[in-house]
Amino acid sequence: MNEDTPCGTKRIIDGVERVYYYGYWIKTYEAPASTLDAKKRLIEALTRRLFNHVEHGINIPGRRLGEARAAFEAETDPELKRVKGAMLAGALFNRATDIFTKLVDLQAVGVEIATDNALMRECGRCLQDALQLGRTVQHRSGDEGIDELWGEPFKAFSIPVEAFYESRYNKIAAAMRDIDAIANALSASFVDRPMFAGVDKLAAAYAETARIKSEVLRTDADIFDVWARFAVAGERLWDFSPVLPEYANERVVLEAEHGVRLIRQARDLISDITRARVSMPKSTEEFAERCAEFARRNLRQDPL
Repeated sequence: MNEDTPCGTKRIIDGVERVYYYGYWIKTYEAPASTLDAKKRLIEALTRRLFNHVEHGINIPGRRLGEARAAFEAETDPELKRVKGAMLAGALFNRATDIFTKLVDLQAVGVEIATDNALMRECGRCLQDALQLGRTVQHRSGDEGIDELWGEPFKAFSIPVEAFYESRYNKIAAAMRDIDAIANALSASFVDRPMFAGVDKLAAAYAETARIKSEVLRTDADIFDVWARFAVAGERLWDFSPVLPEYANERVVLEAEHGVRLIRQARDLISDITRARVSMPKSTEEFAERCAEFARRNLRQDPL
């Protein structure tokens, strides 16, 4: 890492072009031409990715936008209103995708589509409204929202495709930073705990494969090897079993069980961040605090 390197610096490293952001050299990809068709395909992909990572039940078809809005506006219970707001956000995103798809189809048969077209403006309004409602939508894990995913389709609609690709590298760097923070917090919590010997190496190996997975697109030729290594490293971390002393007392057994929970929480959180390719700072900070409390609690006991 070189703190003097400006963010956005690009270099060829081992034959691959990479861009530097906040201590990480991230693999780059050539952006497609900034056409309506390219934007359509990008928005469709981003919308699918969004629904894959947020809470269940909010992928409402755009044709039901009116029903979703009426249900949201009529609701008075705060908890129910949040969920119905999430459903309305899903309908708005799908309506925007529907509009954009049809506009591209018209363009394909020779109809000129101006940027100030009424339907283009409606598409933008739908995405903007969805972004506002989506701020309270939770990640599928239930831990926190991931606002970045809600903003991506609107950004892809609003700026050139090349600029959108560049903006992603910043977010991938933030995701990598969280991945390393989680792995480091986990390893630090087991220092001088012999029954957890080896966890640090497993966590480091998983973080390394996670960083690689977060920068590699699913269309990349390397995805088969990258995904397989990521999955296997995660399984190895999940399957770790503490080596208990022969006559372990109840405190030691409880400590081992607590440690295993932390290990599996780390695996799941790193997986969530890696697959979404965005930072989850709230969850990362809370996990790091749980690790620190685990270490503090066990330091108050006699070392094993």
